[in-house]
Amino acid sequence: MSLEHGVAVRIARRTQRRETFWQEVLGSPFWTQPRTPQAVAIGMALWLAIVGNWALWRELARLGGAPSLYVPSMITMVALIFPATAALLAAVAWGRAVKPVALLVLLVAGFAQHYMLQFHIVIDPGMVANVVQTDVGEARDLLSARMLADVLLVVLLPALWLWRVPVIAQRWPTLLWRNALLLVLAAAVAVAAGVTMNRQLAPLMRNNPQLRYMVNPLSTFYSLGRHVFKSGRTQGQALVAITAGAALGASYAAAPARPPLLLLVVGETARADHFGINGYVRDTTPRLAAQDVLSWRNAHSCGTSTAASVPCMFSHLGKTGFEARKNEYENLLDVLQAAGLAVLWVDNQAGCKGVCDRVASASTRDAAGAAAAREFCDGDECLDDALLANLDQRIAALPAERTARGVVVVLHQMGSHGPAYYKRSAQKLKHFSPECRTIELSQCPHEALINAFDNSIVQTDHLLGSAIDWLKARERQQQNQTALLYMSDHGESLGEYGIYLHGMPYAFAPESQKHVPMVFWPGALAQRTQVSVGCLRGKLDDAVTHDNLYPTVLGLMDVKTPTYRAALDALNPCRNKAG
Repeated sequence: MSLEHGVAVRIARRTQRRETFWQEVLGSPFWTQPRTPQAVAIGMALWLAIVGNWALWRELARLGGAPSLYVPSMITMVALIFPATAALLAAVAWGRAVKPVALLVLLVAGFAQHYMLQFHIVIDPGMVANVVQTDVGEARDLLSARMLADVLLVVLLPALWLWRVPVIAQRWPTLLWRNALLLVLAAAVAVAAGVTMNRQLAPLMRNNPQLRYMVNPLSTFYSLGRHVFKSGRTQGQALVAITAGAALGASYAAAPARPPLLLLVVGETARADHFGINGYVRDTTPRLAAQDVLSWRNAHSCGTSTAASVPCMFSHLGKTGFEARKNEYENLLDVLQAAGLAVLWVDNQAGCKGVCDRVASASTRDAAGAAAAREFCDGDECLDDALLANLDQRIAALPAERTARGVVVVLHQMGSHGPAYYKRSAQKLKHFSPECRTIELSQCPHEALINAFDNSIVQTDHLLGSAIDWLKARERQQQNQTALLYMSDHGESLGEYGIYLHGMPYAFAPESQKHVPMVFWPGALAQRTQVSVGCLRGKLDDAVTHDNLYPTVLGLMDVKTPTYRAALDALNPCRNKAG
């Protein structure tokens, strides 16, 4: 026998043994014995309670310290999660439909666990809203090999079992009473476990409220239900008008020929403590530092995500009223337009979250801006420089009778949107290196992660500096009296306490997700509305929030409306003041 023939025989034998092994495994009674739909639901619930909650077990281990402290908590949580998940599956898994339903639940649990493990987030209704509103570009940035591995950890084995196991057919009366019995018994066991272990669970949940949104997949489906209910409650309802009485103030009658132009820049994911002009150790804002800008150092957001913050910051209700609202209302842009001004929203993000639905809007990716912005775009993603490309032409296309009175342009940035921070800055603006060039942020050295994020702040500084130069040019050309106001929608976690990105429930979100930059370049528009810049310089440590944006813009543009609240106008304390 030749050597080659002997090797071939050995390979064939090993292959046959492997095939025989897998045939025996997949042909064993565990995989092939017929099961009732209720048994399938119970098996899936047990698997999910243990394997689908690694993020929860990790958090309990972190909180508990020694195994003797956190292992009892884990056992307690399994005793609660298992019957509760079985009750969920009993309510939605009917007959042979139990297989596709169980597979869907497995996939949801796998993806939810991946993001909780990788970014240390929780799945609350706000996070579900973020997922629903994520565009293709943002979703692509989140794809990774680790995602596939994490999802397969939860899905692969039970999916193989679901594929192989026969489900016993049951007549509808039998199926109905058995599912009902499983639902009642599982719910009763879950309630009994909760009551019995209340002494251990109550302090744990009260002191660590994030845990309630880490129970997988129950928290995900609960949050999804809350989101759907809230969206459905307002869908179809008439929009509540707030524009009655909106009118231009006295400055328009007495003003010279130059109409006002305000550039309102909505930042994305910027942190106030990473702005050089706010005292950060790095010079991330050299262009702003060279301009006569004012930067509030104690500004906070309405929410911790774009979906929550952007509609809130343009609302007249303020954070408390906005979160408690039962209806949808018109917003700041509607009031400005109703007063007679030209309003334009230019987007370099995943949309305006409904804020610009009734005003003129454009995108850096649309046909009008494509040619001018080509140098700033790569595929369907653009650097924020593209927001200024073709802006003169966009304004010229607005109704002439409105632009003659005044213009408000909103620029919605891509900003520092993660986790692909390295994509948010041009090569010439990468002042800090090496950069983290992966979305698996926990795998990067912390310095490289900070470098990538800080470079994105340099890019924002470049945009704001260029925007101010553009406004100055319009003033020199006697076209407008101008000003710029910048405020970020929320902040970002960069690994502090093991947390990344944003979107944590506001009540226990870290300060880094809520402390945002707010920058004002007064131009000639501040003088037009009698705002003293010298006075404002003494107010920059005052606390401001997104609640202040609505009245501040109205005051700066001298728009009169019943919804204006002078007490929240950040510029009003320095109006008609010397200095």
